[in-house]
Amino acid sequence: MGEKKVVEALVNGGQATAGPPLGPALGPLGVNVLAIVNKINEITKDYAGMKVPVKISVDTDNKEFEVTVGTPTTAALLVSELGVSKGSGTPNTDKVGNLSMEQVVKIAKMKSADVLGRDLKAKVKEVLGTGVSMGVTVEGKDPREIQNEIVEGKHDALLTEQV
Repeated sequence: MGEKKVVEALVNGGQATAGPPLGPALGPLGVNVLAIVNKINEITKDYAGMKVPVKISVDTDNKEFEVTVGTPTTAALLVSELGVSKGSGTPNTDKVGNLSMEQVVKIAKMKSADVLGRDLKAKVKEVLGTGVSMGVTVEGKDPREIQNEIVEGKHDALLTEQV
């Protein structure tokens, strides 16, 4: 078994190319860069329009590679779910969009491996926190209001983990 070289990069979902940052990093390892780029694009196509962290692990002896994809940032997922180009520059006054609780839960589940919260409620509150700083409303309300409602148990039906 050869030495493992790991290359980490941030790519546009479904649109990685053999150019920088991947080409220059992978080229010297003697691997088929195009094969790796195609694999990355295949795995990240659902994240079109978002920056996705990828990790490519290459065995320097036999040139075999493995691609691991991280999850886009919570902010990127929120922007994508809203269909807007970016968060608000002035989140207190300008709102960029409104999400349903279901959409917030979906994002929390997509991020569940990366967020710190130990249960779905905590993870959803974390996503809502990102929403606050981006100028996103949820169910027409300030995300902080929804966070308080979660604490009060108002969204328990939606936030009880299905095991």
